[in-house]
Amino acid sequence: MANFLNNLFLLFMFIIIIIITPSQSTPTLNFISCLNRYNVNNFTLFPNIQNDHSEEANYNYYELLNFSIQNLRFTDSSVPKPVAIILPESIDQLANSVLCCRNESMELRVRCGGHSYEGTSSFSSDGASFVILDMSNLNKISVDLESETAWVQGGATLGETYSAISEASNTHGFSAGSCPTVGVGGHIGGGGFGLLSRKYGLAADNVVDALLMDANGRLLNREAMGEDVFWAIRGGGGGVWGIVYAWKIKLLQVPRVVSGFVLSRPGSKQHVAKLVNKWQHVAPNLTDDFYLSCFIGAGLPETKSIGLSATFKGFYLGPKHEALTILNNFFPELRVSEKDGKEMSWIESILFFSGLSNGSTISDLKKRYNQDKNYFKAKSDYVRTPISVTGIRTALEILDKEPKGYVIFDPYGGIMHKIGSEEIAFPHRNGNLFTIQYIVAWYGEDNDKSNGYIDWIRAFYNAMTPFVSWGPRAAYINYMDIDLGEMELINSSFPSKDAVEIARVWGEKYFLKNYDRLVKAKTIIDPNNIFSNQQGIPPTFSLGFKGKSSE
Repeated sequence: MANFLNNLFLLFMFIIIIIITPSQSTPTLNFISCLNRYNVNNFTLFPNIQNDHSEEANYNYYELLNFSIQNLRFTDSSVPKPVAIILPESIDQLANSVLCCRNESMELRVRCGGHSYEGTSSFSSDGASFVILDMSNLNKISVDLESETAWVQGGATLGETYSAISEASNTHGFSAGSCPTVGVGGHIGGGGFGLLSRKYGLAADNVVDALLMDANGRLLNREAMGEDVFWAIRGGGGGVWGIVYAWKIKLLQVPRVVSGFVLSRPGSKQHVAKLVNKWQHVAPNLTDDFYLSCFIGAGLPETKSIGLSATFKGFYLGPKHEALTILNNFFPELRVSEKDGKEMSWIESILFFSGLSNGSTISDLKKRYNQDKNYFKAKSDYVRTPISVTGIRTALEILDKEPKGYVIFDPYGGIMHKIGSEEIAFPHRNGNLFTIQYIVAWYGEDNDKSNGYIDWIRAFYNAMTPFVSWGPRAAYINYMDIDLGEMELINSSFPSKDAVEIARVWGEKYFLKNYDRLVKAKTIIDPNNIFSNQQGIPPTFSLGFKGKSSE
């Protein structure tokens, strides 16, 4: 009897172990065996799988996991963790990693720079076992000045890309964002923009070819993937079409001397409102050599003043005296003087606007680790008609109550009005004056107030409803916002014919009339939905999905 009870107890404990550590199941062990069989050796396992609970094992795993997670909300212990983090070093390792994941039904999350606003490159929300394919070792860049193109591997950062271009030429650049640690894969895939966008368009507008690895491990160039898929990967969202092993980008002409400035203008609500109102009528209509953005908040780091301020960041493709003349003619209320502007080379302007700490050098643009991470929540809007004075005052009243919140207005106009909405998947073109990014950010000591900050930004977004685009209310996929709705994978062998319609709720906000063509492209390249996330584009008749929508 004692032996029976002892055996029963051991069986009970074994079952409990299986329940609390599902990652040790046979599929996981088979997955690891598959990686070893195909000589994919550069990976780190969740410590429980290794039966190694040492401080070193935990440190190695979590250091690698958290290294590229830019939004610290998704480093919390309650957030699901991957079975493994794989860092492929070759095309073969990348292909075999994909196939091993498929063989054992492991969900894939492809990570380049880790800047996904909702953490979709680093975790899965549906409870399934998943693996991160970290592309950081696939970061080579090859510049060809004769053809004025460059091949950029999908794991490269913007900083690495800019540096490689500048090392080859001081009269060429690329149109993309300001943050150097952003990965090119997600940035280009989501329609990333930057200081050259009013002159040359988005990063995705300047892609001429790509190498896309599909769910079968095939590497497809533009011709092989077809024009529908090539259209979709440029602005249709990152991580949902396959894995872009490399992008072929156009190098763009830049003058040897460019100008930049950062002007903080604190003041009363009335004063700030007048500046913001003038900005929205000026910035979208400046020459396309000029980019003038506007940051608004009550706690902006650019100003030491307490209270509301508007900070204007300006970039001009030319000498300082020309930039100052333009501003004083069209925006005299800024009171720009000779001491406000700075002349520099294009690569120096990348450093100037990079957000890196004082004393940083151009070589620091290549560093992948972001030293100033925080917790944040963001939302977005597009503005097609100027915001009324009432709308501006509404925003300022809300911002004045939360110093950790701010908004960024980024201007459109220029070539953005001349590129058709259907030329690539990114649709937000002619008719848009500017885009709004709403952000609230905090550090660890305030994390107990995180729910309050998130409630604040949601209320702010709702209050701005009458003053922004509608039919639908548009949003920007690179500022992903799960509040708009999400798709969840469930264990089901029955096709969900509703998946496409469920995803339409947020899909049409991000992609407007391009949504249906994106579904077509997804069905062509990834009919089994191997590459997915909470707001991915579903193929027609995708399997096993349910949705949660905000509407």
